Amino acid sequence: MEKNLAGRVALVTGAGRGIGRAIAAELVRAGAKVAVNDLDLERAEQAAQTIGVGATPYAADVSDKDQVEAMVSDIARTLGPVDILVNNAGMDHAASIVDIEEDEWDLFMRVNLKSVYLCTRAVLQPMIERRFGRVVSMASQVAEQGAMNGGIHYATTKAGILGFTRTLARQMAAHNITANAVAPGIVDTDLIRQNVTPENRERLQKMIPLGRLADPSDIGRVVAFLVSPAADYITGATIDVNGGMRIG
Repeated sequence: MEKNLAGRVALVTGAGRGIGRAIAAELVRAGAKVAVNDLDLERAEQAAQTIGVGATPYAADVSDKDQVEAMVSDIARTLGPVDILVNNAGMDHAASIVDIEEDEWDLFMRVNLKSVYLCTRAVLQPMIERRFGRVVSMASQVAEQGAMNGGIHYATTKAGILGFTRTLARQMAAHNITANAVAPGIVDTDLIRQNVTPENRERLQKMIPLGRLADPSDIGRVVAFLVSPAADYITGATIDVNGGMRIG
């Protein structure tokens, strides 16, 4: 793989496992120095060790302003100012609106949406000063079509990420900062393997024109493209990565 991110510093939130870890790994392969964030330090350390040289673990709750600012300052001191931010941290829970209490709704808003605002705001001013920045935020196909079996709070936060991304792209274009979103379909993570029966997995695969669930690396490669020089003219876009499950 071409080292087209050599010299760049990236922060990937929620990178201790699954899609986030795959994104961090792809950015390291492209030559970036990557801050691997997770709420749990041990998980961040294990992910960084798995990825190898170029990955550095950082523990922080990205829904907490003070922790985010402390982490970004620490990254700037140890790796350099953040050039690339990937807002990946999030949570999901399949639930009907009638079963969601206010505290659970607020938790989803903080973890899935407020974290995107906090992390982006924390890295933005140095990006403006250097006239370079790449922000990619993880949405979902449910942001565009609604959740069939998932949580309405999850779908709401992911739709919010699309509005945030498009507005950020307009506001920051003059500073050579791009903002894009990636909307995965069903990804073959540990969570899916633990909670989906073989019968349901087969049913899901039949719904996908390409005939398989996404591998986390499928998402990682798209993110690596969006922050590479090849995508310098792409901003405000949402890239669907769903095997054709949702088209249009």
